[in-house]
Amino acid sequence: MVLNDKTIIVITGPTGIGKTGLSIHLAQKLNCPVISADSRQIFKEMKIGTAAPTQEQLEQAPHFLIGTHSIFNYYSAYEYEQEALALTNKLFQQNNTIILTGGSMLYIDAFCNGIDDLPTIDPELRQNLQEKYQKEGIESIRRQLKILDPVFYEQVDLKNPKRVIHAVEICLMTGRPYSDLRTNTRKKRPFRIIKVGLDMDRAELHRRINLRVDQMIQEGLEEEALNLYPHKDLNALNTVGYREFFDYFDKKTSRETAIELIKRNSRRYARKQLSWFRRDKEITWFDPQSPEEVITFVEEQLNDGY
Repeated sequence: MVLNDKTIIVITGPTGIGKTGLSIHLAQKLNCPVISADSRQIFKEMKIGTAAPTQEQLEQAPHFLIGTHSIFNYYSAYEYEQEALALTNKLFQQNNTIILTGGSMLYIDAFCNGIDDLPTIDPELRQNLQEKYQKEGIESIRRQLKILDPVFYEQVDLKNPKRVIHAVEICLMTGRPYSDLRTNTRKKRPFRIIKVGLDMDRAELHRRINLRVDQMIQEGLEEEALNLYPHKDLNALNTVGYREFFDYFDKKTSRETAIELIKRNSRRYARKQLSWFRRDKEITWFDPQSPEEVITFVEEQLNDGY
């Protein structure tokens, strides 16, 4: 059953491009709420390093799933899918339109399509597991798989690092055993989805990212990271902006190097995000510096209906 008068507007794009500002602007125009699709802004302990909306911004439009969970509680794309859908059903009782905004690739995919049998792997998670494999060897990954999915552990070729690592990737992303997901199919949603992507000139995007990192430093990112340092092994903190400072605290790099690495790694992550989102042919792309074009497009889509 499709709820013909209910629509989700997805606003996505790379880090630092202006998704929050545009989402608020659009929410005010449409008089509708905003649901975050950011896998780190959902944690209340990570405000500065995730560029979470300020209190002033939160007051400009109703926001949900920002700072609602703790880094000490495991949270995955599967939990996000379930929670965001339940929230959507509740908000649709009072609103015909809801904005979903963020740059977390898997969260958006989980919300729009569900966790399927072969979800695309988050590039950052893949890199982290590859680094663990290089440092600790395959046995460490095998032990992790045995805990996360004992059923698949008994089935997989334990001498094949690629298959073992892939199974662990899926377990960590979805919060469910890989063996449970291998027969799932793509899910259809009972509402309309309009997808808007933001992109701009690379040099300007990189400039914005660098400036935002400088602003985070001024706002106290180093102090925030230092407060979280005792918990640096938590999965939620294996994130750009924190792990570089953790290396500085461990005396592996200088402070200046840590800041430059945050900028570099943020730019790299932006490229990965764009590569991911570019594969989605349902996304219509806009320059964030032309918000009225986005508003016109969305209003036309809403008026056209199904």
